[in-house]
Amino acid sequence: MKVKVKERVNWPITILLILGLVTVIFPLYLTVVIAFKKPSEMTNSISGILSLPKSWSFSNFAEAMRVTDFWHSLGNSVLITIVTVVLSILIHSMIGYVIGRSKSTSKFYKVVYLYIVSGMFVPFAILMMPLVKQTAQMGIDNIFGVILCYLVFYMPMNVLLYSGYLKNIPMALEEAAHVDGATTWKTYWSVIFPIMKPMHATVAVLTALGTWNDVMTPLVILAGSDVNTLPLAQMTFQTQFGTNYNLAFASYLLALLPILIFYLICQKQILNGVVNGAVK
Repeated sequence: MKVKVKERVNWPITILLILGLVTVIFPLYLTVVIAFKKPSEMTNSISGILSLPKSWSFSNFAEAMRVTDFWHSLGNSVLITIVTVVLSILIHSMIGYVIGRSKSTSKFYKVVYLYIVSGMFVPFAILMMPLVKQTAQMGIDNIFGVILCYLVFYMPMNVLLYSGYLKNIPMALEEAAHVDGATTWKTYWSVIFPIMKPMHATVAVLTALGTWNDVMTPLVILAGSDVNTLPLAQMTFQTQFGTNYNLAFASYLLALLPILIFYLICQKQILNGVVNGAVK
C-alpha cells in the first residue's frame, strides 16, 4: 500500500517569489495603463494613477513615434544590434574555442583568458573620455565605432561562456574529424560551431539585450551627430516633454516590444545554454 506523502510548501521562498513577481508586474502594469491614458485622466491621487483608462487609445503611441522619429531610431538600433550580435557570435566563439581548448595545456592561453575575462571588472565610466577622444581621432565616431566598442565590451563575458560550454563537447569528435582529414578550421565550422547552438542563442540574447538598452556608449560616441538610437531618442523626448508621462511610457513600450519578441523566441535556447555551459 502506497502512502501519500504530503508535499511541504517552502513558505519563505514562496513569499520571496511572490514579492519578486510583484516588483516586475507592478511597474509593467503602470507603464501599460499610463501609456493608454489621455493626459486629462492623469491625477495626483494613487487611485487615479492605478485606475484603468476610460477609453483605450493609441494616440499616445502615434504622437510618441512622431516626436522621437521612431522608425529612423528603430532602424539604427536594429542595425547596431543585429551586426553586433552576428559578429559577436562569429568572432567571440572562435576566440572562446581557441582559448577553451588550449588554456588547460598552455600557460600563455591561460594568461590570455584571464586578461580577457578581467575586462568585465573595468567600469565604463573609466573608459568614457578615452573612447570619445580615440574614436574621434580615428574617424569612427559613428555607428561603426559603436559596434566596434560593443564587440570589445561583450568579449569578456562571451568568451567566458563559450570556453565554459566547450567542456560539454568531447575531444573525441574533433579527433574523429582530424582522422577523416578535416583541418582545424573545417572541424570548427562543421562540427563544433553547430553543436554550440544553445550557447549561440545565449550569447545572442545577452548581447542583444545589452546593446538594445544601452544609452552611454551611443551617447558619448554619437554626440553631436544626427544619428539616434531608441534610448537616445527617448532621452531627447523626456527632456522636451518632461511632464507628459503618457507619451514617455508609450515610447518605452514601443522600444520594449522588439527585444521582448526576440527574447521570447530564443528563451528555450538561452536557458539550455546557461544551464549546460555557464554553470560548468
